[in-house]
Amino acid sequence: MKTKLECVAISDTHGMYNKLELPVGDVLIHAGDITRHGKLSELEDFNEWLGEQPHQHKIIIAGNHDWCFERQKQACLKILTNAVYLEDQSTTIAGHTFYGSPWQPRFQHWAFNLSRGKALQEKWDLISKNVDVLVTHGPAFGLLDKIHSGEHTGCENLLVKIEEIKPRVHICGHIHEGYGRVKHQGIEFINASVTNERFKPTNPPMVFTVG
Repeated sequence: MKTKLECVAISDTHGMYNKLELPVGDVLIHAGDITRHGKLSELEDFNEWLGEQPHQHKIIIAGNHDWCFERQKQACLKILTNAVYLEDQSTTIAGHTFYGSPWQPRFQHWAFNLSRGKALQEKWDLISKNVDVLVTHGPAFGLLDKIHSGEHTGCENLLVKIEEIKPRVHICGHIHEGYGRVKHQGIEFINASVTNERFKPTNPPMVFTVG
């Protein structure tokens, strides 16, 4: 049986999470780029901060800055005692399924980068069809993915997958300039990047309800 959940979404804190004023809620979601340099010491500080937050459930995924999760995953999992880490996995809270994945289209030489097309499609094929809240670091193509040049940088294959499985909400980050929320085909898309394109934590956390 599903019960209503108040969710708070953040992304791209880059080590500045302690500058945020978090709304209360049942679930705190971080959509990647927790760290600035991807070091275990940064994750230790973040885990300590997580433990001070009142939300009963905490879910995180990695982002392209979070090298420690790609290179030292087991060490990260040992450190991360105050949240559930999702990497192409799901978790269920109050009857609602949350699925998390860190991958995004290749850009320079960052963590969790894959080539557009087949490589990314293989990751999106892992997403189950009963997802209520999908959390990916990168946005879907054409939705909250525009950079300052006007170019859309999101993943085309991800958009197709989302339109197919129709989660209630899709949370992302990665493209700081894309911060905001929009409805598309009955799905709420949220880019929860709290930092702007100059890496300043100017954007408030996003709040949404499932149930």
